[in-house]
This record gives sequence, C-alpha cells and structure tokens, in this order.
Amino acid sequence: MSSKSVLQNLFHGSRLKLILKGFCVGSADVVPGVSGGTMAFILGIYPQLINAIKSFDSEWLRMIFSFNLKGMINRPDFGFLIPLGIGAVSALLFFTRIVSLPTLIRTQPEIIYGLFFGLVLGSIVLLFRHLGLHLLLNRSLFFILGILFGGFVVTMVPASTPDDSWFIFLCGAIAISAMILPGISGSFILLMLKKYAYIFNAIGHFDFSIIIPFILGIITGIVLFSRVLSYLLEKFYQQTILFITGLLTASIYVIWPFQVRLYEVIREKERLISSSPYIPEVFNSQVFTSIAMMLIGLVLVIMLDRYSGDTVTIKN
Repeated sequence: MSSKSVLQNLFHGSRLKLILKGFCVGSADVVPGVSGGTMAFILGIYPQLINAIKSFDSEWLRMIFSFNLKGMINRPDFGFLIPLGIGAVSALLFFTRIVSLPTLIRTQPEIIYGLFFGLVLGSIVLLFRHLGLHLLLNRSLFFILGILFGGFVVTMVPASTPDDSWFIFLCGAIAISAMILPGISGSFILLMLKKYAYIFNAIGHFDFSIIIPFILGIITGIVLFSRVLSYLLEKFYQQTILFITGLLTASIYVIWPFQVRLYEVIREKERLISSSPYIPEVFNSQVFTSIAMMLIGLVLVIMLDRYSGDTVTIKN
C-alpha cells in the first residue's frame, strides 16, 4: 500500500473524527479532577472503548503464541483504538509541550474548568432528556447511588497509606479503573491514596521495585474492570447509565470553576490536592469569561448530540 493511500485511509472522515475525539479524551486526562472516561462518555464512544479494551483477552494471547498474525491484527478493534490513541497522545503532547494546560489550570483555573464544567453539565442534561422522566423515577436508586459513590470518592480526605508492593499494585488497579470510569480522575485517586509523589518519583528514578507492581496493577485493573463494565453495559444498560450519570453529577463538585484550591509541591511541580467550591460575590471579567466558557462547553455538547450519531443512546 502506498504512503498516499495510507494517509487517505488514516484521514478518512470516520478516522479523523476518532482522532479528534481522542484529542478531547487526552485533553481531559491533563485536567485534574476530569477523567478521560468522562470525555469518552460525553463523546458517545464509551461502550465501544470498553469493548475494544476487553478484546485484549486470553483468546488474543493464544493467537500471539500460535503466531496467528491475521487473528492478532483483526481481533482487537485497532481501527478504533489506533486513531483514538493518536489523538490522545497528540493532546497530551500539545497540552504539555506547546500549550501548557497544567500551567493554565494553575494560573487561569476558572476559565479552563469553566469549559469542562459546561461539557459535563451539558452531557448530564442531555442524558436526562434521553433517559426520560419515567425511567428516572422508576430507577432513580441507581442515579442516587452514583451520586453518593462519586461524592464519597471526590471528597475523601487524603490518608496515610503503606508503601508495600501489594498496596502499590492496588493503587495501579484502582487508578486505571478510575480513569476508565466517567466522573473520577485517576490522578486524583493517587493523590487521595498519598501515592502520587511516591509513584512518580519512582518512575523518575527508574525504581522498578515500585514501577513493576504499579504496572501489573494497571494491567490487572484494565483486564478486570473493563470486563465488569462491559458486562454491566450489556446486561444492565439502563441501570449502569443511570449510575454513571450520578457519577458525572457528583464530579461537578470538583469541576465547578470557582474553588479555593490547595496545591502541594510534588517533584518540583505544584499538584492539586484539594478544593472547596464557592459562589463568586464580585462579577468581574474573569467570572464573565468563565461563564462564557461554560456556555461554550454546553453548546458544544448540544451540537454534538444534534449532529452526530455517536452520542450515548438509552436502550428501551
């Protein structure tokens, strides 16, 4: 296949759309308090993402060991994962190397969080509309459980935790599960478990006694949790969507742009460790800009829902 045909295939309309969505997912991962799973859910690719991750299973491993090249390539949904991965990596590089989103979050948090608040709020409103009043009333328990669980996680006080390998393994599994689950940030989980600095210092100093159990935990979390979510979405779709909607609703607490934020210096960089929301008393240009960004995020989600066939739908 010529290089020209490869580029044409990569930048085919659907592929380019996936790259852009991957860019949005990667951008969300840069923002403390926002998970890539949240953005994947908003963009309507969440079930497909979970199923694509789940395709790396024992059957795929058997194909590798039996040198079944065709099966190795065709079983996982690489047509979905590769463009999405290109977009996500591009976002991480762009917002850390070219436009420092972490710096903007620190210096202009109201503006950056305003946009994400609008995106999340818009997705919640649209989900309510798709769910319908009848379903909300009949199965409101799952929505309430989602709010309670999400609220418990995002408001937990950081604790003192052990440095044993079993706990580092657990941190990796929990953090990656949180990144997959909409509404909860994996980096926030590591901060909450008091292992953010510990693990990133280990990575910076190539301390494999810490890195190896952490990576094994990540792999275990992806393998197990993606299957749990896939099963729930297949067997209990409405209940799972209601629970996830509750998680998104709870995440508003930390995404609300007007917060008193506390930072901790970790590896010579300031990292967000806690925040408390407040209502601004003075309507200045910064507040106006933040509200404008909320409206932009809200409009973007509404436009996506109206003109794209990829948003989350509610099965009857």
